[in-house]
Amino acid sequence: MTVYFIGAGPGDPELITVKGQRLIHRCPVIIYAGSLVPAAVLEGHRAETVINSAELHLAQIIDAMREAHAKGQDVARVHSGDPSLYGAIGEQIRHLRELAIPFEIIPGVTAAAASAALLGCELTLPEVSQSVILTRYADKSPMPAGEELANLATHKATLAVHLGVQHLAKIIEELRPHYGGDCPIAVVHRATWPDQDWVKGTLDDILPQVQAKGFRRTALILVGRVLAADAFAESALYRAGHAHLYRP
Repeated sequence: MTVYFIGAGPGDPELITVKGQRLIHRCPVIIYAGSLVPAAVLEGHRAETVINSAELHLAQIIDAMREAHAKGQDVARVHSGDPSLYGAIGEQIRHLRELAIPFEIIPGVTAAAASAALLGCELTLPEVSQSVILTRYADKSPMPAGEELANLATHKATLAVHLGVQHLAKIIEELRPHYGGDCPIAVVHRATWPDQDWVKGTLDDILPQVQAKGFRRTALILVGRVLAADAFAESALYRAGHAHLYRP
């Protein structure tokens, strides 16, 4: 028996991995985050038990896993995006280890990757940005020391801010001194869902655009010069005259 933490991807049911879909189809127990995972992701399952974890607290979720373990039933624990990012799987894994219940993590497509695809951009460009910082806005719980947004902004790397659209004005205030008011920014709402939408602009002009759209939640904020870069160096990998193992 194994509990499989499966990344369902950002919303489009076709963006789940083949392995994740196969496990959903075969596991006799499914526990899924119903508020974030579309029902279409579960299509074709033959599970005896399907549980919406949005209605449960942690102890109830662990009880369901413990019961499945006692019956020798595999569990498909389905999270949105990639379960290792803001998926709250760490606390579940801690309990599973205490109970000696085996588990495995199946990666998924992240919201940042889906948003970059929608925007038609690469998040890392030579001589523009070679780093991507995935973070969130400190709201209900504080950030660890040194991870405050203003500190991360000093790197001027491509920045992906989760769970922050309601605090966009404050985020802009913290980023502008480091990135500059003309720095490109995009806010992507419900990437890959049927009602997906997004706006692009700069730190100076993005706020009224987001307010006009009415984005309140389930949105990712991307910041960085890569979003509007046309002048950048070509990569060494495909440069003529650059030799490597496969192209002497």
